Amino acid sequence: MEHTGWRKPTPGLGIAEQLAQAGEQVAVPKTRAFVAVKRVGAYIGLKAGDMMLLDTLGAFTQAQDWEEGQRPIVWASNAYLMEQTGFSLSALKRHARRLAEIGVISFQDSPNGKRWGRRDAEGRIVEAYGFDLSPLSARVEEFEELHTDLQVERELCQRLKRQITVARRMIRARIEAAVSSALRGPWTQFTGLFEELLDRLPRRHETSEQLVRLLTWFKELQERVEAAYLKATEGVQPVENTPETKAQVFEKTQKMNPREAISDPHILITNQLDPVTRNSSEKEEAAAVVPNAHTEDRVDKELEDWVAEVRKKRTALDLPTIMQACPEFASWARNLGGFLKDWGDLHRVAGQLRPMIGISEHAWNAAQDRMGTQVATAAFALVFEKHSTGEVSSPGGYLRGMVEKAGAGELHLERSFYGRLSGQAA
Repeated sequence: MEHTGWRKPTPGLGIAEQLAQAGEQVAVPKTRAFVAVKRVGAYIGLKAGDMMLLDTLGAFTQAQDWEEGQRPIVWASNAYLMEQTGFSLSALKRHARRLAEIGVISFQDSPNGKRWGRRDAEGRIVEAYGFDLSPLSARVEEFEELHTDLQVERELCQRLKRQITVARRMIRARIEAAVSSALRGPWTQFTGLFEELLDRLPRRHETSEQLVRLLTWFKELQERVEAAYLKATEGVQPVENTPETKAQVFEKTQKMNPREAISDPHILITNQLDPVTRNSSEKEEAAAVVPNAHTEDRVDKELEDWVAEVRKKRTALDLPTIMQACPEFASWARNLGGFLKDWGDLHRVAGQLRPMIGISEHAWNAAQDRMGTQVATAAFALVFEKHSTGEVSSPGGYLRGMVEKAGAGELHLERSFYGRLSGQAA
């Protein structure tokens, strides 16, 4: 982007201008362009105020402005836009800047920074300086494909959440049944792992990648619990459920302290399914299910190894964690790469963003050679985020330092990412 002397050029504004040039080469109806961006606005980082300003700008454009070879440029004054939107001048500038940095509009600046324009007798823009909406035309197909991907993702997430709910309920029911019947088995270990999985359930935003991993863990735990339950019930005579027995059990369960050891059977009554998000008391219920195990009932070596392996997998970095911990990097990555499905997509985007923060190709290749592609990509995301927030002034040097730490076995990326997430929560 050419520096006019009054607006500081940035990589984002440069990309927006490239998109504007591409948008000029295609004909896209205004309605289609706005429907496409509104469907994915929240995902690409647009806020309600951004969309209000974009709608206001769009109202100034005419049908012929969106034809091939034309640019829908709006030269409305700040005073008029402030009147229409209710924004202060600083808010107006902030929303306009974010629209440009995200690549939805571009600034077509005059040499003196003034907005103005004129149309010919047929209403076509002859010359204009102001807000250029051409990037919308360039990104229509991208936004439409992203919307389709997001719909598929939402449906998959709903299906996975239902499966997690079923597995979770089965695990809890089996453990409760085993303990209430005083069956021998590693129920304390199972309950501890069950509690850890409950803590991993998503509270708000989740991706199918997170849910698939969670479902796998719940399924594995369910299989272990089922196997232990079947083994423990071999040769055990069932208790007859006579009306008298049920009455006695009900009376006893009313007097029970849920945190004391349970030795008598009780009846579990469930009338409805739980949602996938953990109930506020569910962890406490799980913790109260199992009394202290006897020495001979404790978990065997094979189960210990499995639990250790599951815990190790849970500490490994994943795409959702990186994107959530590094919002600035995530915004840039999505703008360049659209819907990021896997590590391959993220690695490709990292290669595109690398020159923007001054990391040399040699330093990037060295990081990949010594750390591996996936770890190097995660490290780059962290460097990009810290550089964007002003925490790191020399991204190339910082990345080289991370490579040296990795070689010495002293690099703990997961701690850095989870630390940033904890800071966001605070």
